[in-house]
Amino acid sequence: MVPVCVIMDIARATLCDTFQRYFLCCRRIGSLPWQDLEQVLMLQPSFALSILEKTNNHPLCQKHPPSLQYRRLFLTELIKKHECTGADPLDDLYSALAEVLNSEDTPVCYKSYCLPSGDAVTLSENIAIISEGTTGLVTWEAAFFLAEWAIENIDIFKNRTILELGSGIGLTGLVICKSCFPKKYTFSDYHHKVLQQLKENIHFNGFVLDKDHGKLDNFVQEYESVKNDSAVPLSVIQLDWESITDQKLSHLEADVVIATDVVYDPEIVISFSKVLKKLFQCTKFGKNLEVFVASTIRNSETYRLFQTTLDEAGLSWQVITNHKKRIFAYDTNCTVELLKVVLKM
Repeated sequence: MVPVCVIMDIARATLCDTFQRYFLCCRRIGSLPWQDLEQVLMLQPSFALSILEKTNNHPLCQKHPPSLQYRRLFLTELIKKHECTGADPLDDLYSALAEVLNSEDTPVCYKSYCLPSGDAVTLSENIAIISEGTTGLVTWEAAFFLAEWAIENIDIFKNRTILELGSGIGLTGLVICKSCFPKKYTFSDYHHKVLQQLKENIHFNGFVLDKDHGKLDNFVQEYESVKNDSAVPLSVIQLDWESITDQKLSHLEADVVIATDVVYDPEIVISFSKVLKKLFQCTKFGKNLEVFVASTIRNSETYRLFQTTLDEAGLSWQVITNHKKRIFAYDTNCTVELLKVVLKM
């Protein structure tokens, strides 16, 4: 029989891990396991310091902190839970809150998502859902969904050349680059502000700007990994689905194409379907090209239009079975569907 003390140690370690994952990605304060923490604090009030070290004092938080408001709410709640035990005050808790209260707020926050490998993906995200005239400066549910699916299906991405359409600020691509060992990865988007923030996020995650190859136009920029033993050549390109030529698409030499949350508007649906058709027709891999599209279904009519538009473009699709393990903390109440798109024979 496992000793009770060992079971308690495991439970505390698991609780610390949960608080760390939720805090670093700024999950809603009320959704954190406060009741479980209360039970542990009644037996060991000083355990609040362990939570503090795994969250506010974590190196990722010190380097790329969540929003000021989030940290303030978190520390206030942690202090409240500790005070309920009736134990002597812990100076470190109040010092951490005082530091946050005396800090200057910014419109950008950082969110860090822990990977099974022990690594993490850190993103600079705007607090507002719509900013700079775009929704591309935040991470949406389908990006997490496809990233989790990719981790469970590494062989699809390993040693393959990946093109991501509508990369946004980079969550899915960075997860794949850190977890799935692609041969090469190309991020793409159109909005200049999104591209700027995407490049910053690539830098935050250990990739440095190498040189401008100018392969598609003057916007193409190559990156290489700081870690030479696991280098993944990365590129960031500005890609307009309406004007991109077959020649430029074929030059990318993609054999896997992915996209997340790009079919939310009828006009975008049409141009997106057209660029997929072009990719099948102009890439040298042709019929062997693999395309995966993850969508959060917010408007069923728009989503049905997407499926119909694919059919009309000569593309067929099938729904991919959901992955088994949830890795990231995000809203799972919404419906996300992953399609594999193929060229009709």
